[in-house]
This record gives sequence, structure tokens and C-alpha cells, in this order.
Amino acid sequence: QARDGINEDYPKVNKPGSFPLSEVKFGPKFKELIDDLNSPEFRAAVERKFSIDLTERPTMITVRGRCSQKDGKIHTDAKTKIITVLLYLNSKWENDGGRLRLLRSDDNLDDFVLELAPTAGTLLAFKRSDNSWHGHKPFVGERRVIQLNWVTDEEVVRREQSRHRFSATMKKIFRPFSVLRR
Repeated sequence: QARDGINEDYPKVNKPGSFPLSEVKFGPKFKELIDDLNSPEFRAAVERKFSIDLTERPTMITVRGRCSQKDGKIHTDAKTKIITVLLYLNSKWENDGGRLRLLRSDDNLDDFVLELAPTAGTLLAFKRSDNSWHGHKPFVGERRVIQLNWVTDEEVVRREQSRHRFSATMKKIFRPFSVLRR
């Protein structure tokens, strides 16, 4: 089954945070999924859904593998993001935390329009706006998600990937010290 192959090929991400594809290793089934998400056909479907032209807009893809206690705070995406697509790849989800909520406001996690368990195959796409609030209850542990964004320009991609790369490097450097604190 395709899902099993994708799960086996999913990047080994053992730390919280978003990681650009250039910073992780993955197998051919996962690459095939990424290629499908990056395809003109998928872009056209998103364009139809949101009545928007994304032809000249670059994409940025990151993956997450783990969630920390501080993840999931209420936010809207940066103004440089046009469309966000989240594809979850967790085999099952029984925890109350970590379920994405689309919210009515920026100050009440319990006032939600929709709550999604991040189970395998769940895909959510939304257009960024000043009130596209989302977040989730705290969860610590494995939480696999691919995030695809269409952004305003290539500079956004360079800046964000550089920021994610720096963060990943810092986590590698300081991880041994976190073990000492326990």
C-alpha cells in the first residue's frame, strides 16, 4: 500500500520544529508524494478551489516529525504565505492534544469552527488572512506533517529555509546539553 511506503520513507525527524526538505533524508515513496504535491496538477486544483492564480508563486515545503509542549499556540500564518496545505501522516491519533483547530478568534482555543485529528491522509488547505487563526492543544511526541506553502516571492523561500536550517543546526549543537539538564 502507498501509505505504508510513504511512512517508511518519511524523514527521521526526532526533534520539534519545521525542517526544509534539503535538511532531511527520505526515501523514494516519500519523494514521489512530494513530487505530486509540487505538480502543476495539484497547483491547478488548489487554484480552482481558492480562485487564485499561483502560476508565478514559489512553493516552500517543510516537514515536522515531533511536537513540543510549546507548539500549537494560536496564530495566523505570515503575510508572505498565500496558501497553506497541511498533509498529516500519523497512522492513528487518540490524544486530545495535537488536533488542529480552525478558530473564530485569536484568544480562545476552545472557540473553534473545525477540529482535525492529524491522521494519515488528512489534508487541509487554507488561504492565509488576518483572521485565519489556528492552533492546537499541547501535545508532546510524534506528529508527522508535511507543510506546503505558496509564498509571495523567492526571497521568502530563501529567508525561511535559512531560518529553518539555522534552527535545525542549533538543535543539533545543543541537543547533548538538554540531556544533561534532565
